[in-house]
Amino acid sequence: MSRTSATEVKQIIDTDLDDTIVDAYILGATELVTEIIGSNTTITDELKEEIERWLTAHMIAMTRERMAEREEAGSANIKYLGKAGMGLEGTPYGQMVLDLDTTGSFASLGGKVVRTTAIESFDD
Repeated sequence: MSRTSATEVKQIIDTDLDDTIVDAYILGATELVTEIIGSNTTITDELKEEIERWLTAHMIAMTRERMAEREEAGSANIKYLGKAGMGLEGTPYGQMVLDLDTTGSFASLGGKVVRTTAIESFDD
């Protein structure tokens, strides 16, 4: 069951998307919030709702309502904010998700395992 609504999502992201489309994004955000922090009792239900709302806005901004970083009139050029692989850092909405998630669970989603190897010497 969703914690937020299309009306609440539209309060933070400017979109003309039909509520049924926003609801489809909400479903994805609900599942992810439930999977990542759903059973965590250190986060209130109200905060989970806010995370879900901002996560929905992030998902919309990364797909249907891309945010312009730079627009030029000459030759009609536009550069969009964020890139593939940036995860939640790619939009202000995703950054808010990271700020609201006091458990740090969403921040660890994009973590990469780094391995280092020491080489004694290149000399023989």
